[in-house]
Amino acid sequence: MDVLRIATAGSVDDGKSTLIGRLLFETNSITKDKLEALEKASQRKGIGFLDLSLLTDGLIAEREQGITIDVAHIYFNTPKRKFIIADTPGHVEYTRNMITGASKANVSLILIDARHGIVEQTYRHFLIASLLCVPTVVVCINKMDLVAFSEKIFNNIQADFENLATSVDGFKPQLIFIPISSLLGDNLTSLSLQTPWYTGHSLLHILEHIQAVEPVSKKESRLPIQYVIRPRNERFHDFRGYAGRLLSGRLAVGDPVTVLPSGRSTRINKLLQYTHELQEAVAGQSFTLTLEDDLDISRGDMLVKSDEVPKVISEFKSDVCWLHQQPLLTNKTYLLQHGTSRTKAKVTHIQYVVDPIFQRKIESRETLGMNDIARVILRTAKPLPIDPYRVNKANGSFILIDETTNQTVGVGLNAL
Repeated sequence: MDVLRIATAGSVDDGKSTLIGRLLFETNSITKDKLEALEKASQRKGIGFLDLSLLTDGLIAEREQGITIDVAHIYFNTPKRKFIIADTPGHVEYTRNMITGASKANVSLILIDARHGIVEQTYRHFLIASLLCVPTVVVCINKMDLVAFSEKIFNNIQADFENLATSVDGFKPQLIFIPISSLLGDNLTSLSLQTPWYTGHSLLHILEHIQAVEPVSKKESRLPIQYVIRPRNERFHDFRGYAGRLLSGRLAVGDPVTVLPSGRSTRINKLLQYTHELQEAVAGQSFTLTLEDDLDISRGDMLVKSDEVPKVISEFKSDVCWLHQQPLLTNKTYLLQHGTSRTKAKVTHIQYVVDPIFQRKIESRETLGMNDIARVILRTAKPLPIDPYRVNKANGSFILIDETTNQTVGVGLNAL
């Protein structure tokens, strides 16, 4: 049974947590003790119904304010598929949390309040889904019960969203639109009688049957070296192994491989996993390999199949989201972490910043503020074997770290 990773997104009070709670409730994924605790918590709030949003809003501050602050991961399954949902915050100041939650998503659920239509956060969240190359975006037009399940309002919001999607450059996800009521459960697990004009499927049916993404094992091979193993004892006197976790692709004994950035080539001699020898390793596996030749390899280098060598570059365009209160400064030195490799880097030029309010690009900026999303040009102290993010997500992303505080201040996606 495969796993579908889902990220929710939407503006404040659009009903993300309620939608997830209703899905869990309708699929019998809530244990008896949790259901009893939920009933008591709803009574304490003085409301006359079961508040399903409390299932995912776990922090005290979230429950008190009725908002989502942190990213909550929810696990459930149906007879057809397993699901992992990242319930992400809707506030502008928590954009970084939304990026974290959506970074591994196969599907993004963007909720829109039917009373308010497209808002600033709608554009921001679709932009992030596009930047992260999320294959499918399901636009859930929520709170349809508060607009009398109006087909006209639904169609108008769908048209507005389609226009918004065309204004975003780059990757174009598949779009699916569905009218729902998270509170009442309309069109979540079964079709609602309130929307006879809707000809699509329920949300659960869509999620159960949506096509899974291509596994990373079918991508080109990328093995960042994490550790060089030299036991230096009598039994393993001459042993030299290279340990790491395969980001993508496959490696097998006898494969010709190239070490980057040096460009030297050899063949795989053995693949070892504790006391076992493997004939082949696939993406996601951690192991140690030995090579036919003794080469100068250290942590931060990368092994790839010799017929799958990426470009090794020290200047490239990237889409960056700035995460810190202190602004990004051009030509200031940061640390760039790409896989196991860490090098000094500078943003030499900000090409443009995306303005989510007016849905336009602002040029001639010298700094980035917290939650800004921009296209920049980066220069690194040493060349990196980095793929375009669209081609290989696992090897196309990086983080920026402040040299002084050692805090993560930005995330980047290689745009070349």
